[in-house]
Amino acid sequence: MIFGFFRRRKDTSVRITYERIVAQARQPVFYERYGIPDTSEGRFEMIVLHAFCVFHRLREEDTVARKFAQAVFDYFFEDMDQSMRELGIGDEGVRRRVRVMVESFYGRASSYMEALENKDDTALFDAFERNIYGQSCEPVAVRALVHYMHEAVAGLAVLPTKEILAGDIEFVAPKTELIRESASDG
Repeated sequence: MIFGFFRRRKDTSVRITYERIVAQARQPVFYERYGIPDTSEGRFEMIVLHAFCVFHRLREEDTVARKFAQAVFDYFFEDMDQSMRELGIGDEGVRRRVRVMVESFYGRASSYMEALENKDDTALFDAFERNIYGQSCEPVAVRALVHYMHEAVAGLAVLPTKEILAGDIEFVAPKTELIRESASDG
């Protein structure tokens, strides 16, 4: 196990891609303007959202791209595992928490994918409200996050696969000012 862990980390493009996902997820604007809870759960949700966008982009590509996406996914959860161990959580606790995180990821990815495929912004709004925001959220912030996800997916769609596989991922910048819609709009 440990030798395989270090061997997989030799692929710097996987590490760089994951680091860029995390860097984007940590953008202060998401917590300050979009109202994402600035908690470990909120940060996890934003990493999931951005990782999903990358995996969504690579889903229809060749085997090399799908293996790359799987390596980034594995790296993500190895990082979660390592982070929990550094916090002093024991083996059984780490296994249980990672299993829950993986299940959460797949649940969210399924909801996001279905909403995007069906062009159903209401379903995406509901998924964000339920998974990311919980009980306390401003509808304008959730709508802004829906809009941001569309922009992020579109931005990644125009990146050449070769660049993504090299770790050369650049996400769109999130809007710093949220557009307030009139009462009749929403």
